[in-house]
Amino acid sequence: MISFPNAKINIGLNITEKRPDNYHNLESFFYPIPIKDILEIVESPNQETRLHLSGITIDGNSEDNLIMKAYRLLATDYSIPSVDIYLEKKIPFGAGLGGGSSDAAFTLKMLNEMFSLHLSTEILENYASKLGADCPFFIQNKPVFATGIGNIFTQIDFSLNQVFMVLVKPDVHISTKEAYSLIKPQKTVIPVCERIKQPMEQWKDTIVNDFEYSVFPQHPSVKAIKDKLYENGAIYASMSGSGSSVYGFFSQPTDLKHLFPGEYVFQGGL
Repeated sequence: MISFPNAKINIGLNITEKRPDNYHNLESFFYPIPIKDILEIVESPNQETRLHLSGITIDGNSEDNLIMKAYRLLATDYSIPSVDIYLEKKIPFGAGLGGGSSDAAFTLKMLNEMFSLHLSTEILENYASKLGADCPFFIQNKPVFATGIGNIFTQIDFSLNQVFMVLVKPDVHISTKEAYSLIKPQKTVIPVCERIKQPMEQWKDTIVNDFEYSVFPQHPSVKAIKDKLYENGAIYASMSGSGSSVYGFFSQPTDLKHLFPGEYVFQGGL
């Protein structure tokens, strides 16, 4: 079985308070985008489940990959045979795009279908929540207003299907822990799920990613990408998650690859 786990972006991200458990509550709008990995799962002739990686190099032990954790999570509770899992990595990691979470969630959905586990959407989301805060988003994979630690979702009827996006991922690593440490939580007056109802031309002044306040001073090259997108006609531009990818929305197809030599650039419709 083959599937194509996709990335997501944050439209607005507000850190509203620090919790007693040292996590942070937030408000954000999650939107799926067509940057996709390629994931294949086949039954293994051996008695061992293995993850085979290609594409963008992923650091670390493959046994620690969220895909393997997703497999072991279901295999603990259900009789699932050994499988070979092939991942061609195309979604940049360390980008605020949720690629690893998407791979894990799609693994759960594929195993459920392959081995007729008949797990409901709710049960799959419960399993996904054990893997990471935003993993459950990719089970239904629809636009949502996210609250809590990014794990409580309210589906929103919202579409960007007439919008063209340019997304740039610079060769910059941003520590999520560091990004959070420099944030001053603040309650929002109007949630982002209401602000996105405004014309997109107004978003520049009303929809913000709080992480930009901590990331941009530390990494001016990331801010420079956002500025360049606006200089070249973006209606709205923002960093996604805690970075380091930055996207811009345009009203028509726009070719800006030449402005970002050596960087990962995605250009396409939503």
